[in-house]
Amino acid sequence: MGMIGLFLLQNLQFIVAAVAAYFLGCSNGAVIISKYILHDDVRTHGSGNAGLTNFFRTFGGPLTLGVIAIDVLKAVLAVSLGVWLSASWMPGFGIDAVQPDPVYAAILFKYWSGMFCLLGHIFPCMFGFKGGKGILSGGAICFMLDWRLALLAWGGFLVIVLVTRYVSLGSIFASAAFPVGTWLFVSHDPVVVVLSCLLGALTIWMHRGNIGRLLRGEENKLSFHKKKE
Repeated sequence: MGMIGLFLLQNLQFIVAAVAAYFLGCSNGAVIISKYILHDDVRTHGSGNAGLTNFFRTFGGPLTLGVIAIDVLKAVLAVSLGVWLSASWMPGFGIDAVQPDPVYAAILFKYWSGMFCLLGHIFPCMFGFKGGKGILSGGAICFMLDWRLALLAWGGFLVIVLVTRYVSLGSIFASAAFPVGTWLFVSHDPVVVVLSCLLGALTIWMHRGNIGRLLRGEENKLSFHKKKE
């Protein structure tokens, strides 16, 4: 067996978790409901983003709850699958294999699966790699990791949105708070912290356009009325 084959066997759980979480992430609620139920792709309206905010601004209505359900459920499934796979992960091979601390293994796989779920949401291969910004699914992942992390991210998000009515500003705060909350409440392990930084940086990068509009004073504020075209 070559080195590549040995590496794949040693890390098979990571590979399965990454592939499964990515394709779960590709199930974008805003695209699925707008294209196949409303027959009007959300990405052709407003900001062009396939996320909850643009869907709500464009279509409004009770189908928004369907978007929330899909994007939350896929994140829960992806992270849960990661936890399940972590139970059989044994670094090393043959007689050199070792059983890692199950708590650490579960945390590591949660972050790993969460990252690939967000990658699928943001870059869905079946929808032309044009998806959402990952905030709703990322928020669900927070709850799967630690309630204190979720409280920090979601609490800050809600306060900022209620005060400023800028969803993007709340989302940027939650993304920046994610690695901080990981360090404070979840783990100091370097690999876990790096994964948390990658997750936070990914969602902040997806808001780079919003950051520019915020700085120019051109960002749209949240409205609870359907946007008229």
